[in-house]
Amino acid sequence: MLSFLARRLLSTLPVLMIVAVLVFLMLRLTPGDPAAMLAGDAASTDQIAQIRTSLGLDRSIPQQFGIWFVNVLTGDLGESFYYKTKVTTLIGQRLEPTLSLALVTITLAVLVAVPLGVLAAWRFGGWLDRALMGFSVMGFSVPVFVLAYVLIWLVSLKLGWFPVQGYKRLADGAGSWMYHLTLPAVTLSVIYIALIARVTRASVLETLGEDYIRTARAKGLPESVVLLRHALANAAVPIVTVIGIGVALLIGGVVVTESVYAIPGLGRLTVDAVLARDFPTIQGVILLFSFVYVMVNLLVDLSYVFFDPRIRY
Repeated sequence: MLSFLARRLLSTLPVLMIVAVLVFLMLRLTPGDPAAMLAGDAASTDQIAQIRTSLGLDRSIPQQFGIWFVNVLTGDLGESFYYKTKVTTLIGQRLEPTLSLALVTITLAVLVAVPLGVLAAWRFGGWLDRALMGFSVMGFSVPVFVLAYVLIWLVSLKLGWFPVQGYKRLADGAGSWMYHLTLPAVTLSVIYIALIARVTRASVLETLGEDYIRTARAKGLPESVVLLRHALANAAVPIVTVIGIGVALLIGGVVVTESVYAIPGLGRLTVDAVLARDFPTIQGVILLFSFVYVMVNLLVDLSYVFFDPRIRY
């Protein structure tokens, strides 16, 4: 186990290196000059050139990458062009809203999707099964921002149950924190629920056809025990896998959701940085997202040992 963990941790280094190179090159090769945006429309060519020099953009791309990469190795993600603040400081300030939204969304999705998937598999072909399949199609088809605006119009403006926008930190009170996170989390969890519920249904449905399920029922075990202890437990590996894969959907959804609900998190920071052509901030946030995604997949791989004793590393 320890050797596997060490190998996987070492394998993250080239992955993050490739991500860093690709993001760096894509930002430099796409149209748009950060210096011109910072200088404004009325700036002269000399003023723009001075800003480029101060930002280090007058150097060659290999030189810029070399300086940035050496700083990253020391934990320095650079200074934001737009905010004039260290990128690590910006990420620290914006981390709580994004982390809160992600954790609430994942928790909500798992608590809703897994029972729905198990019940749909148990009642295969029934109204619940058909309703779940229809919900899954809708969940994958409706864009996050469309669903967000519909929920804002219905739940916030018409019914007045939740605030339209904004975020309250956990330090301001758990009740206020959850009150402001509920609607964004529900919006973001729909596609996640659709994904997890559909995979749960398929996995449990396959497991229910196994011989040991028939044996458990023949012993007279309660149906709840058969479903949870035997069917769901043996179908857990693909469910956990799709939860880990869904983190990619979650990261993309966070960017959209935070923008719609004006949540000052990393997703909103990414959008603002892209609009301002703030290279260091974009690079730092994407590198962080990539690291989190790699770590989540590592935890998913390690969890297989606990769900299936036959798996050994």
